[in-house]
Amino acid sequence: MGINDVILKTVAKAVVLIIFTFGIYLFLSGHNSPGGGFVGGLVLASAFVLMFLSYDTETVKDAIPIDFKKLSAFGVLLAVLSGLGPLLFGQNFLEQSFDYFNLPIFGKTEIATVLIFEAGIALTVVGVVVNIILSISEDE
Repeated sequence: MGINDVILKTVAKAVVLIIFTFGIYLFLSGHNSPGGGFVGGLVLASAFVLMFLSYDTETVKDAIPIDFKKLSAFGVLLAVLSGLGPLLFGQNFLEQSFDYFNLPIFGKTEIATVLIFEAGIALTVVGVVVNIILSISEDE
């Protein structure tokens, strides 16, 4: 990038917010329609990649102190543990259950255990994609 990338940095701030919002929407709508943890994770990872392209790597790492290797490991652990949870209740591995809750703002909302599994997948995808991009950028 050039020395003075004011336009890129200014536009990236707004676009990253839009990408994060769309990624969260895809993540939350995934168990009933297309989307989910994998697609939502890819979109969320693209926001991080845009930040790494707009600013230098050290600036982003200082602003967002996330170890993406640990994030991907935690995502795998969360996905596996969500699959093992039903075994404690005599059900099959990765069996899903759901219920409806009256939430203050959203009203009657369905919450399913697949959301925990999808969160693990999303965290794994974000961690792996960002680690790949960072390892490619470090090569000369």
